[in-house]
Amino acid sequence: MTEEPLAGVRRFFNEHPMAGETVLAAVSGGPDSVCLLHALWTLREELAIGLQVAHLNHQLRGADSDADAEYVKALGRKLGVPTTVGMRDAAAYRKENRLSPEEAAREVRYRFLAEAARDVGASVIAVGHTADDRAETVLMNLLRGTGTRGLRGLRPVSRRTFGKDTLTVIRPLLDSSREAIQAYCEEHGLEPRLDASNLDTAPTRNRVRHELLPALRAYNPNVVAALLRTARIAGDDSEYIDGEVARLLPALTTAGEGYVSLDKTGLTALPAALRRAVLRAAILDVRGTLKDIEAGHVEDLVDALEKPAGTVIGLPDGLWFSVEYDRCLIARDTAALCPLPALKGEHPLNVPGVTRLPGWEVTATVRDTGDEPPDVDDGWTGRFDYDVTGSALTLRPRRPGDRFSPLGAGGSRKLNRFLIDEKVPRAWRARVPVVAGPEGIVWVAGWRIDERARVTDATRRVLRLRFART
Repeated sequence: MTEEPLAGVRRFFNEHPMAGETVLAAVSGGPDSVCLLHALWTLREELAIGLQVAHLNHQLRGADSDADAEYVKALGRKLGVPTTVGMRDAAAYRKENRLSPEEAAREVRYRFLAEAARDVGASVIAVGHTADDRAETVLMNLLRGTGTRGLRGLRPVSRRTFGKDTLTVIRPLLDSSREAIQAYCEEHGLEPRLDASNLDTAPTRNRVRHELLPALRAYNPNVVAALLRTARIAGDDSEYIDGEVARLLPALTTAGEGYVSLDKTGLTALPAALRRAVLRAAILDVRGTLKDIEAGHVEDLVDALEKPAGTVIGLPDGLWFSVEYDRCLIARDTAALCPLPALKGEHPLNVPGVTRLPGWEVTATVRDTGDEPPDVDDGWTGRFDYDVTGSALTLRPRRPGDRFSPLGAGGSRKLNRFLIDEKVPRAWRARVPVVAGPEGIVWVAGWRIDERARVTDATRRVLRLRFART
């Protein structure tokens, strides 16, 4: 059930009081934004708000774009509302940033609105999205696979950050249909502009509007109402989950310069819905936006929690997710994700005995075959033929020209090539611990032992090396 626009705007401001605020109405000249402006103007004293208008000429439709700008200027003069009109080359911005036409126009528009809001002292931007827009967004998000949060569609209130500016974007017409808005414009003698590009079915939203929704109405004539009901339910569920995440996050995360660390045990103990939401919140903390982060990306991170330490997953916009033994990391710089402490110089190992280094503690034991403890298959415990390795072992980072014979690989390989093939990030490779003896590399700790140092049926004494983080 949708609302008459004036009633919808009044109810919105009753639920979100903004007395004393200056509201910047984004007006394209089309029916939705013209209706929004007129409703805000009609109720401005009742709502106790200041009102300003902003219009951006995207320079995409030639003379029609110029005519839209003149129309909005004239409407602002008629209503006595101060109006800011700007001009941006959306096509050039699209080419420069490799965006779709819709993405480029949206980014250019919101950047302009942020500047206009700052210039006029407004902290609130009102846009003319409708109930139909919300239903279309739900469908588009469903097609993209954005998950439950995407089923909320457009939100009545959202926050956008532009550099140092954080603005509140409001959608007071979100419960009013296009049909009701058209009736409002006719009742009040408004003559909005019509944008012919809205009929072009190349953009996804226009195809959803003109092709998919009409087809769905053949199955359910009230499909828009059903989609809006789904959006409200998904919104209520997400609001509850977000509250739980806000409560849990301080105990689960630690923020650093360019990264967020998550307690792995605490994260995996959460119900699946909260696990996903905490991961999204961590991404948002590092990246500042969830744009292009889809449900599939989050599911990849959830699945990675069950994988061995050292697992690394790439995310959009150069973001990385890394799994360690007791924590997970989300960061832009793979060096910040590295679970390995910095390793410099060459350090003799106490064999047998304990060697303590910055970030590492290495325990070496030597036992007769059959007397050693059970294997620990964690990548950081190695068993070797002591009569092959001897006790003169050192711990060091890799060196140019290093070679070894990875167990099971069948031959000698360059260490650098091995690390590349193992998909060890470049920023990590200088930190990979190398255990070496007089005859060469014995173990690339955390990855592979050397073939010649393996324990065989002929082994009499077993050297056991155990790496632990400090």
